[in-house]
Amino acid sequence: MAQEIERKFLVLNDSYKKESFSHSHIQQGYITSERGRTVRIRIRDDKGYITIKGPSLDGGLSRYEFEQEIPLEDARQLLTLCEPGIIDKTRWLVRSGNHIFEVDEFFGENAGLVMAEVELSAIDDSVVNPSFIGKEVTGDRRYYNSQLRQHPFTKW
Repeated sequence: MAQEIERKFLVLNDSYKKESFSHSHIQQGYITSERGRTVRIRIRDDKGYITIKGPSLDGGLSRYEFEQEIPLEDARQLLTLCEPGIIDKTRWLVRSGNHIFEVDEFFGENAGLVMAEVELSAIDDSVVNPSFIGKEVTGDRRYYNSQLRQHPFTKW
């Protein structure tokens, strides 16, 4: 069983762009986004993915995750079946210590929001935060992508 363990943070400035070693464009929607279970469709540059996530039992720090690459055309078709509200963002990758931070710069109705996530190998894994990392928002449902499509950042 694949267990995703991650922490989320707000980002203080755009220095992550200079520090990044890669970036990609992401569009994603949700077939279902019920509390405790989500089915996500994602197009990342020229590849499609389906992801299923289970509930978190530890305040949002970890949960079951299954992800599989699917044909791009299937992902495009599945996006049309998603619940209203597509997430549009650029993901920047930044190395810090032994980890890679994924910094998401949101567009559309979530413009102005920039968040960073770091995946951990264990709940007590120590992390060296880059200088652009701000307040931790792990477990704050407002910052879940599935919630941002329903309650966009620009309307808070």
